[in-house]
Amino acid sequence: MRKTFRPFPGRVAERRFGDGISVLAFIVSEGMGRRKMSSFKRKAIGKQALPVYPGTRISPASNQCLITSTGISSLDDILGGGLPLSCSLVFAAPDIHSSYGDLVQKYFFAQGLANGHRICLVGKDPEGFVKDVMWYPKSHSATPSAGDSEDEEKDEEKGDESQKVKIAWRYENMKQFKTTVGNSSSEAESYCQTFELASRVPEDVINKARKADRLRFVDVGLDALSPSAVLSEITRYMESDSSAPVRICITSLGSPVWGDLTSQNIVYFLHSLRATLRKHPHACASTSLAPEVSAASWGGAGWIDKVGWVSDGALTLSAFTANPALSSMFPAQHGLLQIHTLPSPHTLSAPSDRLSTLRGLSSSGENNLAFKCTRKRLIFETLHLDVEGGTSERRTRPSGLMVDGGGAPEAGEKVAQVEGGVGVRAKKGKKRVAFDYDF
Repeated sequence: MRKTFRPFPGRVAERRFGDGISVLAFIVSEGMGRRKMSSFKRKAIGKQALPVYPGTRISPASNQCLITSTGISSLDDILGGGLPLSCSLVFAAPDIHSSYGDLVQKYFFAQGLANGHRICLVGKDPEGFVKDVMWYPKSHSATPSAGDSEDEEKDEEKGDESQKVKIAWRYENMKQFKTTVGNSSSEAESYCQTFELASRVPEDVINKARKADRLRFVDVGLDALSPSAVLSEITRYMESDSSAPVRICITSLGSPVWGDLTSQNIVYFLHSLRATLRKHPHACASTSLAPEVSAASWGGAGWIDKVGWVSDGALTLSAFTANPALSSMFPAQHGLLQIHTLPSPHTLSAPSDRLSTLRGLSSSGENNLAFKCTRKRLIFETLHLDVEGGTSERRTRPSGLMVDGGGAPEAGEKVAQVEGGVGVRAKKGKKRVAFDYDF
């Protein structure tokens, strides 16, 4: 009898065909199928949920990080939803005739005060700075409704009724082109409050915050503190209580009140501040540089890039007040926004690259960004020309300005330029005068 090797318990069935051909079939017994086979299972690691504080939310890019609002919804969109906790943000405003850097800091301060966050205000005369901080509209004693931002936009549009371009009636009911983003729900409204520039924070709100140790002033000029002493004050305030988010608001870093600081001192201060924030995941910082320090050539070549390397985010607000040509070309905006670096905690790339609507990186390319300050608020939006195409558009030969039978110049004609933009064409028998404007 022929023996068959059986590597597994079972039975062998042999079927014979013609010409002596046989096929052996190995049949696994039912008991083999019932055996317990080892299977790989991923070890479940219990993840501790992050405590969500008032005025914060979990980052849409990483569930290991919380974000908070800067007080400006359009700026939150540029950052990818808000400023992450344990991160620092630096604003440079090189224009000495405006103070847009400090204006952004006031929004950051007001947002923290409205949400009950703990705030450490560092700079020259903090008490005077607080008196100019914006607050809720005067007609609202509590949190404004979600439709307030839409009402503000309608009020702004009413002033431009005379400048609207008449178009075909079929397009009148179409949705208007939007250049910025806003709060579209009550949940977003509670995350980012709506403030009005014409209102001021009440004194009793400031006094209550100081009595509850939710507001700390660090006067650099009065106390003559060095940058290292300022860092020590900030660290002590962050370590005193971790039950609420801490906002570090630093104004006009590098101004004369800080002393004779060099570029190395400022870089060391910003780098040390970022390292301190990494040890306190419930804190974040927003810093505005002094106008003279915000210049690109102040600290040598690539100065602003260095600032971006030692901080999590760096933005430049370049106002048009120093350049009349840009002011006339873009009358609807007050300056340009330049992005150097953006916060990216727990991620390889900045969440803003795929989450920001204003930047537009999810479509064809990145948009140019600008900002404008209206009567009620500060807005960041995409840079665009007016409907007319700009007021300083170059027109070399406007229609209706040709004198004495004007027309297209013939080949070989020369135009003699005279002062005032008037050209006289030399031709036999006739003299033609044309106006040639060069803006």
